[in-house]
Amino acid sequence: MFSWHTTPRPIIALAPMAGVTDASYRQMIKRIAPEVIVYTEFLSTDAIHYGAKKTMKMIDFDPAVERPFIVQVFGKDPEHFLSAAKVIEELGADGIDINMGCPAAKVVSSCHGSALIRNPDLAAELVHATKKSVKIPVSVKTRLGWERTDTLIPFCQKILEAGAEALAIHGRRYCDKFSGAANWDPIYELKKAFPHIPIIGNGDIACAADAVSKIGNLDGVMVGRGTFGNPWVMAEIVEALYAKVYGSECLVHDAENGEPGTRNVSFAEKIPFILEHCELAVRLKGEVRGMLEMRRHLASYVRGQPGAAEMRARLVRAEKIEDVKAVLCI
Repeated sequence: MFSWHTTPRPIIALAPMAGVTDASYRQMIKRIAPEVIVYTEFLSTDAIHYGAKKTMKMIDFDPAVERPFIVQVFGKDPEHFLSAAKVIEELGADGIDINMGCPAAKVVSSCHGSALIRNPDLAAELVHATKKSVKIPVSVKTRLGWERTDTLIPFCQKILEAGAEALAIHGRRYCDKFSGAANWDPIYELKKAFPHIPIIGNGDIACAADAVSKIGNLDGVMVGRGTFGNPWVMAEIVEALYAKVYGSECLVHDAENGEPGTRNVSFAEKIPFILEHCELAVRLKGEVRGMLEMRRHLASYVRGQPGAAEMRARLVRAEKIEDVKAVLCI
């Protein structure tokens, strides 16, 4: 049974991202870096409680590839958290993560995500309701605070007392959204306050050098936007952090696109992976939806390539895998 306390250190995780970390992306990341812990997109506990078909489909995963597999949820109704957690456990997930950090306006206006930072009593109640209904681990992902960072430790203490077993902290406040540089100093202080709790840092990790420089006293790192167009960075981070040695070989730049952390993987070598990602998305979601949702990935994959603007314009209209092959000159 998965446990945050016994999982190998350092922990390296793929951040849950709406519209991105679906089953096809998670599985491709795991093929590149099997050591990585993957999360679903964040899913509504209300929708799970009522058995909404679209949301239930988003919990599907391949146990042969994706473990440890964490389902991230959001909401504000403790009873729905309780029932949703039972469903998630029955479906075979290894853990449940509660989103208390999303800064999107429509999420916060419903008292979900970052809004819970301003309501620590409700946040603790949601953790307690989830924890008491399942045996699998319950964790929380949140931010440094609403407008101040000095609320982080007391907020986390409250949710830890309610039963949270691990924390992932994004190094920005709610008011920062995704602007400015991530501030990891309060996360290091949090770890000092709770030395026996697994704490993962998140924010502004785009290459292995970032992961090595930022991990500090933490138990691990979580990477999100840094994987866009460059999922290979996860293998680079695993190699650098697991080796505990960071040499110049980890800073090799791709000769074609100048991106750090790709270890000279040429664009030609990336093309089979890109097509495999498309094929997996189509197999899991059907051609229409699969290709529609692949478009954002395809646009990122060609970033920095000669003629990228023209390729991107064609890829965001791709309806079939053959369309992608035509653009990539297969």
